[in-house]
Amino acid sequence: MKLTIMYDNDVYKKDIGLKSDWGFSCLIGTADEAILFDTGARGNILLSNMEKLGIDPRMISKIVISHEHWDHSGGLQALVPLVGDVELYRLGKKSPSENMQLVSAEEPQEITEGMYTTGRLKGPVDEQSLVLKGENGWYVLAGCSHPDVEKIIDAAKQYGNIVGLVGGLHGFNNFSILEDLDFICPCHCTQHKKMIKELFPRTYIKGGVGKIIEI
Repeated sequence: MKLTIMYDNDVYKKDIGLKSDWGFSCLIGTADEAILFDTGARGNILLSNMEKLGIDPRMISKIVISHEHWDHSGGLQALVPLVGDVELYRLGKKSPSENMQLVSAEEPQEITEGMYTTGRLKGPVDEQSLVLKGENGWYVLAGCSHPDVEKIIDAAKQYGNIVGLVGGLHGFNNFSILEDLDFICPCHCTQHKKMIKELFPRTYIKGGVGKIIEI
């Protein structure tokens, strides 16, 4: 799988006009399809970044919304006229359009081969995360980690050994949980990026718009 960060608080790939903004979006490319995880806050920024990264919205077959905060679902409406018939996995109960078929994400389930959702995890804000099968183990892709990183990783372990973590980690500071991971890419709302980098220099990976991660 190939992960391309398309919306984030920072820009990774400089000098091609990518824009940063508060929010998160990541495109997951498999051998057969492209699945969008979150849509950032503003549709115009999302679409601009997609264009500059050479990503055609028409290639997206499924969209997953981690939770119902504006900085993760705000760009969804802008995609309506640009995508075909897609499946929309979200905890919310509404779809913005007939061409986005709502699929309840309440329970853990397979989204496509090698990709699962944790289903609804309770927290200060309920959230779902994705669990992705890489070559050397399983990776967690999180939006904001409101339910707590440990809780998310524990839920993801039902699919296999977790070796990597990508996404927003909010105020998470129980750093010992990260010791067994081979790959840590904190993004978006993570408050302790500097500390994570200092504690885990071998496994820390810098994120940002334009960052491509192959797993």
